[in-house]
Amino acid sequence: MRTLISALVLTLLAFGVVAVSPDRAAAGSPGADRAGPLPGSFAWSSSGPLIAPKPDAAHPIVSVKDPTVLRHHNRWHVYMTTADTSGRWSLAHTSFTDWSQAAAAPQTFLDTNPAIGNRYVAAPQVFYFAPQKKWYMVYQSPLPSFSTTDDPSDPGSWSAPRNFVDAEPPIVTENKGPGGWLDYWVICDDTDCYLFSSDGNGHEYRSRTTVAEFPNGFRDTTIVLSEPNRFDLFEGSNVYRLGSSGKYLMLVEALATGSDWRRYFRAWTADSPGGAWTPLAETEANPFIRSTNVTFGPGQPAWTTDFSHGEMIRDGVDQTLTINPCRLRFLYQGMDPAAGGDYSQLPWKLGLVTQTNSSC
Repeated sequence: MRTLISALVLTLLAFGVVAVSPDRAAAGSPGADRAGPLPGSFAWSSSGPLIAPKPDAAHPIVSVKDPTVLRHHNRWHVYMTTADTSGRWSLAHTSFTDWSQAAAAPQTFLDTNPAIGNRYVAAPQVFYFAPQKKWYMVYQSPLPSFSTTDDPSDPGSWSAPRNFVDAEPPIVTENKGPGGWLDYWVICDDTDCYLFSSDGNGHEYRSRTTVAEFPNGFRDTTIVLSEPNRFDLFEGSNVYRLGSSGKYLMLVEALATGSDWRRYFRAWTADSPGGAWTPLAETEANPFIRSTNVTFGPGQPAWTTDFSHGEMIRDGVDQTLTINPCRLRFLYQGMDPAAGGDYSQLPWKLGLVTQTNSSC
């Protein structure tokens, strides 16, 4: 899954269509109708832990991670991966009106949905596919899979999983090495939908289909980014449209192998999801999000030095995945820097960073 990691790393760590969707951002919101320039370096302020595991007798979970977040009917909805004491991976949902309520909000486990059941599912992404007026949840099981619903606020309404493809593309099999194909992410422009993915081995992939064919027809899988150090392009990639600028932002999670081995995000931009990616903030010295450019509020301890797999707060919910470049916020997974041991048992929680040096 997105957070799959080898025993070696564990040892080291111990050291489309642009349509009006149901909750589209108001036209008058700051930056909603223009693209504010992104700076060349970034600074962030983080919350404390907002969402933590809520185990019960049937779900002895120790982690919540890999969140996808959306605003629908005046409520926040977060779908996320769970990991339990037996190393089993599944999904959960929580909902609240304001972030101050997130910690107390109940969590619903998706294995209680008979269509999902007690199977391996992880790393969700939820969006509204406007051409079909249908909600999609993309995840790994372990192939790139999806479910659909008419109501994302009801975790029991998701359909049974279907795979986007029948088998792993040969280009992935030939290049993934000790990694695995994981962390699937869909974004669409006016004509095409793209499936981005990682392999934990220094490669970022892209497949393509048309908006008319979606969710079928993904093909032309290619490597769009590559690094000789597998940990420099590891997992947890996201791609977003930057306002109405025609520009796109890609984030990929990496491990800071040149220093503390903690997780952080690198960033690139492009003129199209199908185009070439240009570095924006993609080094340990100049990261997109890392412990070195994140501060915590007065009286708030630095509860994590890992900034790992998450999602931007979007400026709407549709398949274009549009974000406001003047107000970047990212829901991430983090954990106590002293935590160690079996990776599946690490106590991941969710926090929110807000950019503090916007160029707008």
